[in-house]
Amino acid sequence: MEFHNNILEAIGNTPLVRLNRVASRVNGELFAKCEFTNPGGSIKDRIGHYMVEQAEKNGEIRPGGTIIEATSGNTGMGLAIAAAVKGYKCIFVMPDKMSEEKRQNLRAFGAKVVICPTNVPPESPESYYSTARRLVDETPNCYYANQYHNLLNREAHYYTTGPEIWNQTGGKFDAIVIGMGTCGTISGIGRYLKEKNPKIKVIGVDPKGSILKDYHETGKIVEAHGYVLEGIGEDILPQNCDFKVVDQIMRIEDKESFLMTRALLTQEGIFAGMSSGAAVVGALKYMASKDNPGRVLVVLPDSGNRYLSKVYNDAWMIENGYMEPNNGKTIRDLITALHKQKQVLSAKPEDQIGSVVNTMRDKGVSQMPVFKEGKLVGKITETALLRPLFQGVVKPTDTIEALVDRHYTLVRMDQPIDDLNNIFSNERLAMVEENNEIQFVLTKIDLISYLSQLSGGK
Repeated sequence: MEFHNNILEAIGNTPLVRLNRVASRVNGELFAKCEFTNPGGSIKDRIGHYMVEQAEKNGEIRPGGTIIEATSGNTGMGLAIAAAVKGYKCIFVMPDKMSEEKRQNLRAFGAKVVICPTNVPPESPESYYSTARRLVDETPNCYYANQYHNLLNREAHYYTTGPEIWNQTGGKFDAIVIGMGTCGTISGIGRYLKEKNPKIKVIGVDPKGSILKDYHETGKIVEAHGYVLEGIGEDILPQNCDFKVVDQIMRIEDKESFLMTRALLTQEGIFAGMSSGAAVVGALKYMASKDNPGRVLVVLPDSGNRYLSKVYNDAWMIENGYMEPNNGKTIRDLITALHKQKQVLSAKPEDQIGSVVNTMRDKGVSQMPVFKEGKLVGKITETALLRPLFQGVVKPTDTIEALVDRHYTLVRMDQPIDDLNNIFSNERLAMVEENNEIQFVLTKIDLISYLSQLSGGK
């Protein structure tokens, strides 16, 4: 039997996936290194594990100790996983612009989470950097991971991520594109790859408002300005930055990054976070600037489940100006744009479970409206069928009547699509009625796909 001794051993060996539709307008090939498949959902699992192990070897933390870190969320998660396995406590300090999901993820591990204002200078006693250092001074038997200036950050990628990429590809690629924050990822991977093949281009991605691109090009530290992207960009110069291994830095902006994040989901099926969208935008800009960019890799750092309240929330995107209001668009417009097929499948309460399951499987649907004597009485979903079947509560020959969900939402073709956003916050689907008949069944992915089209992500 193959197994890992603990979850830390499952970190790494993340897949490379070709990007097809989002890269269709540039020459060359683009491949994504899917770091969101790590156990904690991000590339920072690698440094969390590595830093804690090195701290133990060096005697910097003792049993029962506390790990303290200033984090945008992902490094905190990596450290929290290592702490859970090894029996340490955690205190994490975060800027207030970070998503609520990140805060809750860390609290789920039992960590104390301290929130600090974002828009203060790094040297301010209110900044999350200063607050973390103060907590270190106040906490006995603690270890300050200090990802910005602790060179174990880039060392972790030099010894793990870099060799992994080289072995996966056999070195047969021309460039790699990586978002820049603490710079540990780009510096560690970049150093390793440059040692293996100096011709490989290492391309950074930095948001407008950050200081890193300007420093790389001029050697001067400029004044930082606000940006909404999480996990990349800096208002300080981390000691982990090794600009000697970085060939070029692409500047990206919030809006284009968020729209690309959504396009990765709707066009590639990749549920990744904000900084992944930013990295892909940077990669495409780099490739567009070359006649023959060749084979390019791009690192996708984290999972989309940390951003459901932000980049994957239509209302948040519209309120913050990243998507246009729907301008009177209706459900009919959505159905026309997506070429939705009319709903011709339905079930009756007396239908057998096995028969309905077979119909869903054969027709490739996951739900159907249920009619009794020509009147809509509810809906039946594959989840409602399969769970009791799996548990042995029902038999395939039983009827679906007891499994019918009597709660359903009817919408009209002329309703604004804004109504769907409210419906899908509580429901999995909406049934479209016209001429007293159910014509279509809509799901949340239909709405996301349509809004992506409206925003130019076709």
